[in-house]
Amino acid sequence: MNNNSWKKLLGIRVAQSIVLFSLAALAFVALMPRSAVGYGRQENSLVRFDHAIGVDPISNVVVTGTTTTVSPNVVRGISPAGQIWRIADLDANVTTDGHIRVRGRGLLLGGGNAIGTNGGQSVFATLFCGPAATATVSSSNQTGVALESDGDFTIDDVLTPLPPSSCETPVLLIRTAAGAHPWFAAGIEQ
Repeated sequence: MNNNSWKKLLGIRVAQSIVLFSLAALAFVALMPRSAVGYGRQENSLVRFDHAIGVDPISNVVVTGTTTTVSPNVVRGISPAGQIWRIADLDANVTTDGHIRVRGRGLLLGGGNAIGTNGGQSVFATLFCGPAATATVSSSNQTGVALESDGDFTIDDVLTPLPPSSCETPVLLIRTAAGAHPWFAAGIEQ
């Protein structure tokens, strides 16, 4: 081989090496967990919730002879909404500095004449840390965020007061900004 052939071959090999290295680097970045680069504030997460349960206003019904006793579905002292609500999905993260980000999908009425609508509601989040009788209660802004027509919402706020540095037996309620602020949905701890 002459000198020009060697230079050409070397140039092709260098170009192939650069392409292979670039592809390997791209694959590494694509496969790296987002939490490893700080996405979603995983490194200082206090508590996370994945999915949720919509409210059923009735907790218990007892029939004794001709007497019927109905118990409302009160959670941590918060009354339920007067109608069934359903929620398709929820993802929430609370960080140690009190920042809360909640993404809810499909929070809609599950009964009554306005079934399948958002009822014109706005919602906020309340986090309870600790046993029911002595829990620390922290909420996002009670003005709330409006539910979109399909029931989707995003809360991006700071809880007040700040939650404790450790959140034992956490409960997250999504509540309406209207009236006495009953709850519509409860997050499921991850």
